[in-house]
Amino acid sequence: MTDRMLKFVGTEKRMPQKRAAEDRRTDFGEIYAEFDPARAQEQAGRCSQCGVPYCQVHCPLQNNIPDWLMLTAEGRLEEAYEISSATNNFPEICGRICPQDRLCEGNCVIEKGFESVTIGSVEKYITETAFENGWVKPVKPVREREESVGIIGGGPGGLAAAEQLRKRGYQVHVYDRYDRMGGLMIYGIPNFKLEKEVVERRSALLAEGGVHYHANTEIGRDVTLEELRARHSAVLIATGVYKARDMQCPGVGLDGIYPALDYLTASNRKGLGDDVPELDNGTLDAKGKKVVVIGGGDTAMDCVRTAIRQGAAAVTCVYRRDRTNMPGSQREVANAEEEGVTFEWLAAPEAFVGDATVDGVRCQRIHLGVPDATGRQTPQPIDGSSFTIECDMAIKALGFDPEDLPGLFGAEELKVSRWGTVAIDFRTMMTSLDGVFAAGDIVRGASLVVWAVRDGRDAADRIHDYLTAEAETALSAA
Repeated sequence: MTDRMLKFVGTEKRMPQKRAAEDRRTDFGEIYAEFDPARAQEQAGRCSQCGVPYCQVHCPLQNNIPDWLMLTAEGRLEEAYEISSATNNFPEICGRICPQDRLCEGNCVIEKGFESVTIGSVEKYITETAFENGWVKPVKPVREREESVGIIGGGPGGLAAAEQLRKRGYQVHVYDRYDRMGGLMIYGIPNFKLEKEVVERRSALLAEGGVHYHANTEIGRDVTLEELRARHSAVLIATGVYKARDMQCPGVGLDGIYPALDYLTASNRKGLGDDVPELDNGTLDAKGKKVVVIGGGDTAMDCVRTAIRQGAAAVTCVYRRDRTNMPGSQREVANAEEEGVTFEWLAAPEAFVGDATVDGVRCQRIHLGVPDATGRQTPQPIDGSSFTIECDMAIKALGFDPEDLPGLFGAEELKVSRWGTVAIDFRTMMTSLDGVFAAGDIVRGASLVVWAVRDGRDAADRIHDYLTAEAETALSAA
């Protein structure tokens, strides 16, 4: 074992330099700087190279983290990138936005007593170094294949599948209803976590490698699913889930109450240089307003931190459970608090107050009762505990559900689960339609980008198995 490792006993954990809250509140730039080579080697060298790498076990992609940490500590960055990119199509993106505190870093063996290795920051450093040195190349298949695959959805799952299939020589076409590829990585995640140039750089690389994009193409409106099946040898549904969950309570129809994705999309489009009337006329602009965001996930954190940067007069996050039980990243919560967000834990809205436009959110205090079937404690309202938060703008960040794909696609024979997700055979990842596969959030429900990447990679493997078997059958019949 290299003598550069096992330095966790004498070397403290250090994250990359983080911009001061007063500074980062004023713009949408990423808040963390990149490691310099010396600091990256120092922090990578804290890895204990343990026999059972729990960081790898708890990574959805099973990234070979100990090996690329060791190579980074030795200054062998090109090899580190080769190992990192072997299991992850977007290491520069996952290094920025994965909730490492809940996945790899949260399960680091040295976490108890010495604090975890800064895995995400090193991953980002490796890939940015690879781009700077020209080590990241477009896909060049060994041989081209005649079969084509149509992918519905240009988000992380669809693009990961596209790259994996292109590596095998398939003719890959990605259809997306929006004008840019990237899905929520472009329109949902704010720049202070993931600058859009990072996503656009990767999608451009895929196009250079031969992946064909069909933007502004909505299945069911511009082309039917049946037409795609006739056009391609196989089809992958990787649409993600975009239908905002709603809530039923008095006043929910008042003006000034918006779904989280509408709000985030407007902000991100503005950052991309688009004309956004809803933001320009002040409708979706938080400047000078008292903003209340309802929810406790990463989307809620994106909303509160966006509102701060838009110049909101006050930003409050209302969540019905406590800090320990919130689904969002604890690192994101800490960043939001530094930037001036107020959190109302153990509180739930019972009504929106106002005449035509919302001017307050009436909430009640919550007690966490016995665990439910999922193992989480059930929120129970406390009688007589109501209080009102002044509010000029309310944002509902309650999560996402699947859209009615059979109806949208004009394919009633496409079976879905009782939750509306597309039903698949999990051994083959095929839907009820022959040659039509599905992966990502549209199958598992709203989840993380890293899980979408994993599902897209798995789907590419299953599609390859299917097309190989089809080719062998055709050859035998001939």
